[in-house]
Amino acid sequence: MLKIRVIPTLLYKDFGLVKGVNFNSSRRVGAVLPAIKIYNQRDVDELIFVDINANVGNASIDLEVIKDISKECFVPLTVGGGIDSCSKVEDLLMSGADKISLNTAAFNNSNLITDIANRFGSQSVVVSIDVRKNNNKNEWKCFSHSGRNPTDKDVISWAKEVESRGAGEILLTSIDNDGTMQGYDLDLINLVCQSVGIPVIASGGAGNYNDMILAITKSGASAVAAASIFHFTKQTPLGLKSKLSNAGIPVRITF
Repeated sequence: MLKIRVIPTLLYKDFGLVKGVNFNSSRRVGAVLPAIKIYNQRDVDELIFVDINANVGNASIDLEVIKDISKECFVPLTVGGGIDSCSKVEDLLMSGADKISLNTAAFNNSNLITDIANRFGSQSVVVSIDVRKNNNKNEWKCFSHSGRNPTDKDVISWAKEVESRGAGEILLTSIDNDGTMQGYDLDLINLVCQSVGIPVIASGGAGNYNDMILAITKSGASAVAAASIFHFTKQTPLGLKSKLSNAGIPVRITF
């Protein structure tokens, strides 16, 4: 079994980090560079950085911000927000990103996934899938534009499509559970993990270490991503890894 990854998520808006509930990212949580420095010391495996303003209009991620972050970040860095061309991917990789995350642009032009994978390798392409559950139909629908716009895609068909188009992994987020700290949507994670052969990163709702253990052992996630649990509680990536290791789950540990 491959080692399970622990991945903090950093949401960036208007020169600082934010976090909220159900994709309402209105609560400010601090500056980005101090957070990067702290996570360097807490044995994280990767970091996900998303500029949530970059998909508004024709805005692009500030490459100088990525350069500053990459100088301080000592683990693989995934960058997302407003990426809609191979040229933007190249700029981000040249600025220090190790992977890029697509969401809205993938719905607008699914061939972009293939183009990026062919040019830079599948390992560089993470497709972010944000979903809400329709309880009346017991199905999950995909949303674009940071959870604002519904699409005509159901999560299973879209997950299979992005895999077939060359995505290296999927970042799967339950909008309903996001920021609630009430646990991941385990049924959703299990459905997607059973439907694709690429790694699935569980996201949206972690409130304690056990939530993360369940996403791995019960639902098959290859990695766990979280923000609120690390921003607003005393629980840490290092503490999580200790719990995972004690539960017999393979992780990269340096302690």
